[in-house]
Amino acid sequence: MLWIISCVDNPNTAATRAEVMQAHRSYMQAHKDKVVLAGPTQTDDGAQSIGSLFVINVNSRAEAKAFFDDDPFTKAGIFASSSMVRLLKGQWNPQVGESA
Repeated sequence: MLWIISCVDNPNTAATRAEVMQAHRSYMQAHKDKVVLAGPTQTDDGAQSIGSLFVINVNSRAEAKAFFDDDPFTKAGIFASSSMVRLLKGQWNPQVGESA
């Protein structure tokens, strides 16, 4: 089942985000069997990351929470808030995102 985890960064976390980026990317790579889509959310002009969004495929809310809790970004305290909701796939057009 799909889960969406949406996060908002704490203020002034750009330096921390940069410090932990390699560990975060390694974590994402290690869990590529679960990650459908993930990336930073940004300001309208794309100049600054302001959060993160993850779409993951796991069997339960507990697994989704464990995935989130173990992410180096979470452990580093980057996120001020997060939400987690289950998603029922209604449409699937991955080719639309290829040029994004």
